[in-house]
Amino acid sequence: MTVLDDIIAGVREDLHARTALTPLADVRRAAESAPAPLEIVPRLRDPRLAVISEVKRSSPSKGHLADIADPAELAASYAAGGAAAISVLTEQRRFNGRLDDLDAVRARVDVPVLRKDFMIDEYQFFEARAHGADLVLLIVAALDDAHLRSFLTLTSDLGMTALVETHTAEEVDRALEAGAEVIGVNNRNLKTLDVDLAAFGALAGRIGSDAVKVAESGILTAADVELLASQGADAILVGEALVRHGDPAAAISEFMAAAERGIR
Repeated sequence: MTVLDDIIAGVREDLHARTALTPLADVRRAAESAPAPLEIVPRLRDPRLAVISEVKRSSPSKGHLADIADPAELAASYAAGGAAAISVLTEQRRFNGRLDDLDAVRARVDVPVLRKDFMIDEYQFFEARAHGADLVLLIVAALDDAHLRSFLTLTSDLGMTALVETHTAEEVDRALEAGAEVIGVNNRNLKTLDVDLAAFGALAGRIGSDAVKVAESGILTAADVELLASQGADAILVGEALVRHGDPAAAISEFMAAAERGIR
């Protein structure tokens, strides 16, 4: 069993517990009554590099990253630094995330919010919308083509945007064929947890201008950002470097300045 398989097995167990407490019909009604989602694609297509900043306590590869007692305060500092969106981990076993964090962040900031989790069931999409998410993450490696297409449709029907995560050329092709508008390239292989910053550069050309290109994982320094910007990244998704930084707003500004150097 790969790391990804193990995580998804846990997600299924936790999802089963939540559905037993709150039926789909109730979550669907809550989603329908939630305020309209915010649009993210124009922000990501801005000529300047967009930074999606992450509220992230832990990860399978690094373990504990930061004690985030007040996710809303952290998100507010991200927004003040110029973040285009806030990503909130809600997977609880490996990332120590929770839906309460999503609620707190949504109530505090007025920028789009991404529910970052392992989306494998329609229940989670209504749940994301009910808790105020504007975006959700779809991991191509975790979905067959039928589910990828149906989840993209469901996301759109709920007014949200999908960040479709890929790792290989074959996954990029699947994402494009399914109609993904925002495609992430994860520099971390979710099956082995190895990181290779060259992964984004190798796949960016395959995506071309058909979708927004988001570089994910392993982005720790301004030099990393400059490299990814030079390879065509429209946006970066950053967690560890920000939660471990003493001044995350300043770090975001530094990354955006590095991106300007990368695209000159």
